[in-house]
Amino acid sequence: MQAKLKVRLTSVLRRAVKGLRNFAYARRLPGQSPKSIATTRRPRVGLALGGGFARGLAHLGVLKVLVENNIPVDALAGTSVGSVVAAAYASGCTMDEMLAEARAVRWSDIASWTIPRLGFATNVRMEAMLQRLLRRSRFEELSLPLSVVATDVSTGQAVVFREGELFPPVRASCSFPGLFVPVSYQGRLLVDGAIVGSVPVGALQQMGVDVIVAVHLKTGDPSQAPTNVFQVVGQAFQIVASLSQTTWRRACDVVIEPDVGGFRWDDFGQVDELISAGERAARQALPALRALLNPARPLAVPRLLPAR
Repeated sequence: MQAKLKVRLTSVLRRAVKGLRNFAYARRLPGQSPKSIATTRRPRVGLALGGGFARGLAHLGVLKVLVENNIPVDALAGTSVGSVVAAAYASGCTMDEMLAEARAVRWSDIASWTIPRLGFATNVRMEAMLQRLLRRSRFEELSLPLSVVATDVSTGQAVVFREGELFPPVRASCSFPGLFVPVSYQGRLLVDGAIVGSVPVGALQQMGVDVIVAVHLKTGDPSQAPTNVFQVVGQAFQIVASLSQTTWRRACDVVIEPDVGGFRWDDFGQVDELISAGERAARQALPALRALLNPARPLAVPRLLPAR
């Protein structure tokens, strides 16, 4: 009798532990509508930061407004320049430190010209800047969960990094094809993550957040004729992004869109203006963000799928 009771108790405990693990490591199923239930738990907020090279300095303005208004961020995903800003925030950098670094950064801190074969420049120098700014070298050392998205140029697949070394994935995510030499890492040849998605919302969906906030950098009119090779590549990115944005927008709760169309891809000298563009867009989104975090509002809990 005692042996049977022990077996039954063991079975119940195993099922309970399995249920807790499935809940703890759950993620949102893309395209599924949430099921609302009343709860007092604050929703976990995920922030996805898209690409835009120098225009990505607008991300700092968005974060500045979120911090000043006590809007929490529990997990981040970044692609291209968004991966740099996301990594800095996830590492625990203060806004003052991030803004100071942004005002000091120059092209020579990021890249050096090289003999063209797979790119006109290499961004190896970026590692020194990242080491100075982040003071963390591995994903596991970060204060907040982070996903960095790059593209395997050999297969066309998105590659999402969440563990291990931090600097090579960030460099890879920022390797604008045609301009920068691809980054060889873990047996892959990696380039800018914006090729597979201008805003890394899909990576956030796999991180178990309740609310997804995306920052999309609105650039110029792609119908304007490019005047150099980098504008050709940049406008090709914009065309691809415009065709794919319906999918990631559908998964978002709030989309913040700084208007940076009047800035060039390499406009590092317009730091304060770009930050201001981010601030303006974030302030416009504050009512929507506060509504999502309102404790009187039933928390929208997505259908859950255990992480594999």
